[in-house]
Amino acid sequence: MARFKNVERDQSLLIPVNYRDQLIPGTIEFAIDDIVENYIDTSIFYKKYSNDRTGAKAYDPSILLKIILLAYSKGLHTSRKIEELCETNILFMAVSGNARPDHSTIASFVSSMKDEITEIFSDILLRCAQLNLIGGEIFALDGCKISSNAAKEMSGTIEELGRKKEKLKTMCISIIESHAMNDRNEERETLEKRIEKYRRKIEKIDTFLKTAEARKGKRGRENKSNITDNESAKMKSNHGMIQGYNGIAVVDDKNQVIVNAEAFGQGQEGDLLPELIDKTKISMRSIQNEWTFENTKVIADTNYFSESNCEYLMKNEIDGYIPDVQFRKRDPRFPDDYPFRKSVKKNLFGHGDFIFNSETNTYICPTGNILKYDGKKNIHGYIGRRYVVKDGSCCTCYRKTECLKKGAKARTVFFTDIAKAKTYSELMIEKIDSQHGRNIYSQRMGIIEPVFANIRYCKSLDRFTMRGKDKVNIQWMLFCSVHNIEKTLKAAA
Repeated sequence: MARFKNVERDQSLLIPVNYRDQLIPGTIEFAIDDIVENYIDTSIFYKKYSNDRTGAKAYDPSILLKIILLAYSKGLHTSRKIEELCETNILFMAVSGNARPDHSTIASFVSSMKDEITEIFSDILLRCAQLNLIGGEIFALDGCKISSNAAKEMSGTIEELGRKKEKLKTMCISIIESHAMNDRNEERETLEKRIEKYRRKIEKIDTFLKTAEARKGKRGRENKSNITDNESAKMKSNHGMIQGYNGIAVVDDKNQVIVNAEAFGQGQEGDLLPELIDKTKISMRSIQNEWTFENTKVIADTNYFSESNCEYLMKNEIDGYIPDVQFRKRDPRFPDDYPFRKSVKKNLFGHGDFIFNSETNTYICPTGNILKYDGKKNIHGYIGRRYVVKDGSCCTCYRKTECLKKGAKARTVFFTDIAKAKTYSELMIEKIDSQHGRNIYSQRMGIIEPVFANIRYCKSLDRFTMRGKDKVNIQWMLFCSVHNIEKTLKAAA
């Protein structure tokens, strides 16, 4: 019988460790260390420190940034877990030089990066450009809905929250009355804990209602507030209804590098297109002076389709591709019975089936009925001549089912003389329905969806731990920065 060497896993072993040797080229920890050391200007943090002569020594901001980026790359975003890793994990010891900041230092550093995060993101983007990872030919933009550090159960309108407070009060009274005669200590302790829990909730709601104002939506209706994080929003996502933020990203098609990122506390992002375009221009100009959208195509999904967005793109000479909600139904590649397609319309008599009599200025229908001139009309902006059957003969016509729409009593024919000027939306529909437009738009999903999959599933960055729009935006940009650093790693390999 074969004999094998014993394996002892419970023993301790003291070996010499060189931190630099742990950062192996081709790994994410090596890429983070290299970018922070050589390509990110961390001196922008120095103005926050005033301990040059007195006070305790502070942790180097470059060290803290490395630790946070490495933790996010591993899908770990709670400050207490990061603190633990700095004490126990050799990779975190290597990137930090064995610095061991506590969780409050880590959380405070992340939440205070509002003024610096844009420059850090731009420095990483510049490194991507140096490695020729950005093509600048096609940008796709979309949103990724991520849960916030707030319970959706604590959301509601001001009136709904008031009712919730009264309901909790009623429950407290009911529990006290139903257990008033119970003398068993175990159940009394449980009862006191439940009552204290309800009282804390009541106090929290009451404090919020004293200072909060109703959040008005863009249509005048009240949006739901949240007691824990009132800048987050209750929104529908692929994972059901969540309380969270919408992380928007603008992604370049060449290597799926994120060129602009921002988090918003709203589910519908269609009205954000002009702001995203402007900030993308600023972001690209940070790596290339005088950059414009002249040779760049912009792709967005149906959430961004509106007259104002189409007008913005065309007036600013941006080559945009945004489909309307009926886009799939008009796609000639789908058969008529495909679920996306419209139901086939009834083929009624068209203009070509009517014969014009120039002497009487009338039209004759296929069964011989006369359509008389009814004057010049303006119908939905189209100016032209209308002809109508005025003797009621359509009602008894044996071919009326082939001629009249449902509910119509007489056939009318309208001939356009002056066409209505096309709206920006109609021009966009024509553009997206062309073969070229469909080919461009078909690239959207392959450009941006893998980015969100990498952040949410591969990196497990599927929850924000900060509260408030500014702090959540910092986290979202750090998530996107980790994604971009990973792209530089692959390019350098």
